[in-house]
Amino acid sequence: MGAQLRVYRQKIKSAQTTKKITRAMELISASRIQKAQQRVAASVPYSRAVTRAVSAVATFSNVDHILTTEPEKIERAAVVVFSSDRGLAGAFNSQVLREAAELTTLLRSQGKDVVHYVVGRKAVAYFAFRKLATRSEWIGGTDDPKFETAQEIANTLLADFVKDASEGGVDEIHIVYNRFVSMITQVPEVVRLLPLEVVEGVDEPEQGAVFPLYSFEPDTEDVLDALLPVYIESRLFNAMLQSAAAKHAATQKAMKSASDNADKLITNYTRLANNARQSEITQQIAEIVGGADALATSK
Repeated sequence: MGAQLRVYRQKIKSAQTTKKITRAMELISASRIQKAQQRVAASVPYSRAVTRAVSAVATFSNVDHILTTEPEKIERAAVVVFSSDRGLAGAFNSQVLREAAELTTLLRSQGKDVVHYVVGRKAVAYFAFRKLATRSEWIGGTDDPKFETAQEIANTLLADFVKDASEGGVDEIHIVYNRFVSMITQVPEVVRLLPLEVVEGVDEPEQGAVFPLYSFEPDTEDVLDALLPVYIESRLFNAMLQSAAAKHAATQKAMKSASDNADKLITNYTRLANNARQSEITQQIAEIVGGADALATSK
């Protein structure tokens, strides 16, 4: 009984230590999520404004440009996967990697070659473990994204996008990331960045109205050339911020669940320890009574 009681006490101590760690991580994530949400909210208006500007130029101009022109045949597609550098975030990384795998399968079923660009140590480890090739990798800073990283990713993607497919270039670019919806919900999102497929931010005119006329200076191609890197950088940075906010929310939720489970373990092991202690006391009393009876009988 004594050995069993020691085991229960060790398990209670271990669960209490685990609870302290998970509780601390929960509080850290709770403090970071506020800043992450503020950064997402601050980046959304700029990203939408840039998208509206690109949509306006693409919609109200008749020039053929790499930004808006759909290739006759798409030979190679780029898939950018945003994960985190650290785990302990529930299904945060697994769901985005699963979404990326499904997108890759879909693109290959359409006869397209797929190249991957991965962000975050978890995605890098995932591709390395499965011996899947990646063209470029970025690690570090996923909890607190920097705009310089988004610029570096954008430059790499644009350099490959302007290349011909025969030279290793890509014909379209997709991004896969976790979008922050609320503290409870984070959804994997798939967006095709290039070529611009859906006109965003341009409303349909009311019945009887006409579209406004746009004048582009110095000319439409120069405007599109200037907007292309800005558009890609803003969308990538917004995706990084969304992913960071979603990761902090997922970590907080996972650590809250872990703390609750630790509480349940402590309660269960305390009950078992009390039962074991009670059994030990009962056994000791029985031995004392038995010894006293034996002495009385011997006299």
